Amino acid sequence: MTSPRKVIVTCAVTGAIHTPSMSPHLPVTAEQIANSAVEAAQAGAAVLHVHARHPDSGKPDQSVEGFAPILAELGARTDAVVNITTGGSPFMLVDERVQPARHYRPELASLNMGSFNFGLFPMLDRFQHFEQSWEREALEKSRDLIFRNTFQDIEYVLKACQEHGTRFEFECYDSGHLYNLAHFVDKGAVQPPFFIQTIFGILGGNGTHPDDVLHMKRTADRLFGESYIWSVLGTGRSQMTIAEISIRNGGSVRVGLEDSLWSGKGKLAVSNAEQVAMACGLVREAGCEPATPEEAREMLALKGRSAVNF
Repeated sequence: MTSPRKVIVTCAVTGAIHTPSMSPHLPVTAEQIANSAVEAAQAGAAVLHVHARHPDSGKPDQSVEGFAPILAELGARTDAVVNITTGGSPFMLVDERVQPARHYRPELASLNMGSFNFGLFPMLDRFQHFEQSWEREALEKSRDLIFRNTFQDIEYVLKACQEHGTRFEFECYDSGHLYNLAHFVDKGAVQPPFFIQTIFGILGGNGTHPDDVLHMKRTADRLFGESYIWSVLGTGRSQMTIAEISIRNGGSVRVGLEDSLWSGKGKLAVSNAEQVAMACGLVREAGCEPATPEEAREMLALKGRSAVNF
């Protein structure tokens, strides 16, 4: 019998988009983030996509020190692949955003593949009460926000991280970002297999229609052939719908409270593990199996846990 196809389930634990006032279940402190990540791994996530936050305000924190207690816990408590963000917050410039990945030398780091308008302000229609002044301010300011990821910025992150063997989750918010990645492939700046995370539902990027999802898949197929692993993340209520489209079309998935606070219509997810369990259920319903951390390492050609700096 043919073995079931392995699907990489990534969990994005806290991110920088949602604010603490939006959900009591969003992890904010280092202890909360680490505990939630470990629970997600136990539920079936092979990859943990990690951000840090200031413990008092919940504001995104891209300092080396902010990541230290989180990574120490993850290193001691789980064998999941740790993926450190270089996206940080869209309000940060690249030198700040790259510091944790450059210092801790993870197996995997995220890398945004192009600049675009990053509109978070529609969430002001759904959320009215904010405990911290920075929360409303950040959403309002996104009306005039360009998430800067120039070719120079991308080259900077590549050079900062590749010398220690870190590979990348290439985050692509529209088809132009796939062509940007193809440019770096043509230059020989990155090597296969390419882990391509296509993103749907951020205002300024791809929409959430199934045609948008399959268009990104067709474009990536044409540009990268069999040299890449396709994954998707859908934001908000589209999260599981888009996950299922990917699974049914040979792809992998990313879920987590960074991307959606919900587990159903009008129902806040109580944990990252809840969303991971839902995604793993979709994987098994499709006749596939969630990849283990070691299987994910092999699929992505990662250097292994022993070579990281945490």
